[in-house]
Amino acid sequence: MNYPSLFEKYKEQTIQGRYVTLNHIEPLFEKHQFKNSISVLGKSVLGKSIYGYKTGTGNFKILLWSQMHGNESTTTKAVFDLFNFLDSDEKVALRWKEKFTFFFIPMLNPDGAEVYTRENANSVDLNRDFLNLSQPESNLLMNCFQEFKPDFCYNLHDQRTIFAAGKTKNPATVSFLAPAFNEEREINDTRQKAINLIAGINDVLQYHIPNQVGRFDDSFNRNCVGDTFQQLGVPTVLFEAGHFQNDYQREKTRYYIFISLLVSFQLLYENDLVDSKTANYLNISQNNVSFFDFIYRNVKIDYDNSEIITNFAAQFREELVENELVFNAYISSVGELNDFNGHLEWDAEGQEFESERGTFPKIDEKANFVLGKTNVFVNGLLKK
Repeated sequence: MNYPSLFEKYKEQTIQGRYVTLNHIEPLFEKHQFKNSISVLGKSVLGKSIYGYKTGTGNFKILLWSQMHGNESTTTKAVFDLFNFLDSDEKVALRWKEKFTFFFIPMLNPDGAEVYTRENANSVDLNRDFLNLSQPESNLLMNCFQEFKPDFCYNLHDQRTIFAAGKTKNPATVSFLAPAFNEEREINDTRQKAINLIAGINDVLQYHIPNQVGRFDDSFNRNCVGDTFQQLGVPTVLFEAGHFQNDYQREKTRYYIFISLLVSFQLLYENDLVDSKTANYLNISQNNVSFFDFIYRNVKIDYDNSEIITNFAAQFREELVENELVFNAYISSVGELNDFNGHLEWDAEGQEFESERGTFPKIDEKANFVLGKTNVFVNGLLKK
């Protein structure tokens, strides 16, 4: 498949950036209504509609859900790109719809999406609620799982910019996990299918983003939806949309998620999941917390009445201001930082730090400062 061409052709142009709410996606359902089954599955804590989108007539059933964390919208964008593709007359899309029945929940947590928070309106992390099932959104997903009886599940998320692909200096642009089904993290037939699918997706992604694919830690957590569904005997894959160089709006990552979804469906269509690919899966670099958004090295500071040369880091916080998502940089660490990389780095070459709060970078201070009297940084970036 010509992935760049398909993405440009079917990308949903009306949704962009990181802030994606129910108001953005509800109008899009109208253009899909006549070809597919779109329904309101239930309501959120605050009474917002949670939609389901079903397409295809095949016996092999795939359940996919996105934005169970309200501030994780990249996979939602990719899902709507996929809707456009599946609604088309592309031969491969028609073949897939003969073999598969797809059931999407494109926004499980519309309340969290509205205020751009991970949790729902009751301040509950829905991905830690699958033992108690205390929230309407969690119960809705579990009911869909029980009624639809999927053969495969896709749990679609975003991850922070802090992750590298292993010990490399590359961001983990897309990461995966085949969740464990028990404390011992054993591999049974169910988990093996998820492992094999991830290994197959990774084989293709390495051509597009070499050394930028990560693997999450597989410690068992029965409170999580993936671990629960895997324990119930349905192979489940966690997708994590991460950072691509200079892509804070996650539009490039959106493309790589789109590729990942297409590749996964083709692998399932070809039933290319028979042989064990555990070794290939384990060779995917494990996610490593080793990035800051900014690192400033060799900075002179005044520390306890002594001048020293050190490093400091700043990190963006995604803050919603009057329905606009703003990236505000705050100082987050001071010290050697030898094991960390910055998505943007600046060598001060001994220049002195100064801000409105003094000559020492203070944690949680906004990253507005001067290096060497003339290099003015605003929101972490050098002002030109």
